Amino acid sequence: MREIVLDTETTGLSPQDGHRLVEIGCLELFNHVATGRTFHTYIDPERDMPDGAYQVHGLSTAFLRGKPKFAEIADEFLAFIGDDPLVIHNASFDMGFINWELKAAGRAPLPLSRAIDTLDIARKKFPGAQNNLDALCRRFNVDNSGRTKHGALLDSELLAEVYLELMGGRQPGLVLQADVAGAGGSARRTAREPRPAALPPRLTDAEREAHDAFIASLGGTPLWTALAKE
Repeated sequence: MREIVLDTETTGLSPQDGHRLVEIGCLELFNHVATGRTFHTYIDPERDMPDGAYQVHGLSTAFLRGKPKFAEIADEFLAFIGDDPLVIHNASFDMGFINWELKAAGRAPLPLSRAIDTLDIARKKFPGAQNNLDALCRRFNVDNSGRTKHGALLDSELLAEVYLELMGGRQPGLVLQADVAGAGGSARRTAREPRPAALPPRLTDAEREAHDAFIASLGGTPLWTALAKE
């Protein structure tokens, strides 16, 4: 199962008010495990950066000037996310900006049904509690000490860890070895190598004799003994 954890940074709160995307960060999960494949880009919003937004993410007008415009990275972005589910914290916000930019670039919008909204999941699991990303990192002991400012790729990495905790926590012991390869994140399972020699028995002679004596005291023939003789 391939999923894309996604986050964005913007110049403000609403594209209807003339605000634009300035950063997109995506991280690929395969069977709830990060593969190391990412998509990250800064975007020239073709407008000034309000001070309030700059205080949140630290991306200035001067820094973003000359970066690619959204239309120039739209196809690469769409190719990376494919048709897979998008894990987003407060999905309606990010999807609203992405779809506004896609429409302006002449591309089809993404259906909101593709989004797995971790904010919605957190609110249902912890009603009345703070459920922003920092609060969830504290709740699940996810190290967010490097998050002095918002950043789309860093926040995607943190959200991936939070998402796994919201879904019940990663259980690597239940996942066999997987080799992830190819742009689509396809994977194959590889068999574990057999032991070169069998492990020695852990039962002592005294324990085996005690077990045999107990079985004999029950009377009759144990089922597994009868089956072994057939």
